[in-house]
Amino acid sequence: MIEIRIHGRGGQGAVIASQILAQAAFREGMHVQAFPAFGSERRGAPVTAFLRLDRSPIWVRSEVYQPNGLMILDQGLIGLKSANVTAGLQPGGWILINSPKDASEFTELQGFAVTTVDASAIGRRQKLGSPTAPIVNTAMVGAVAELTGIAKLENLAEAIRSAVPVKVDENVVAAQKGAQAVRKNRLAEDRSREHVNA
Repeated sequence: MIEIRIHGRGGQGAVIASQILAQAAFREGMHVQAFPAFGSERRGAPVTAFLRLDRSPIWVRSEVYQPNGLMILDQGLIGLKSANVTAGLQPGGWILINSPKDASEFTELQGFAVTTVDASAIGRRQKLGSPTAPIVNTAMVGAVAELTGIAKLENLAEAIRSAVPVKVDENVVAAQKGAQAVRKNRLAEDRSREHVNA
């Protein structure tokens, strides 16, 4: 079973992100669960959503306490005691962060496989949300799909069309751009390793 925890702030689309990924994985023939947990339900407050995927029926009904990976929609949540984003993350687990920074700059996350994507910039370019508060969820789900292989982009696009009520084409493009950003980061990492090993 694959378990993913999504951390964001109210208004960034964490809950919709879990639903999109669940729908896309369902189209791949997987059994899925997607559900949120709210603290104070207001814009900007920390929000957590959960996702489970398996080829077999899923009988667990609790929150996700030991995820395989994390999707963090707001880098400001890292290090925030009230959010405690890495709690229970399995050793060597992956973390995808919405950030313009390079993954190596998150030194407090050593021991995990960290990848960054500037989903805020992608959201702004696609005019999703506002320039000061871009919607980042579709760029991040594209990045997660590329990072983990849990869904093909065409299934992700269909899930976005089903779950997102406005700017559907822009959201599909954002997901594609998020996936491309992960691909680009991987190529850069591979070249860097080749250079070190040469």
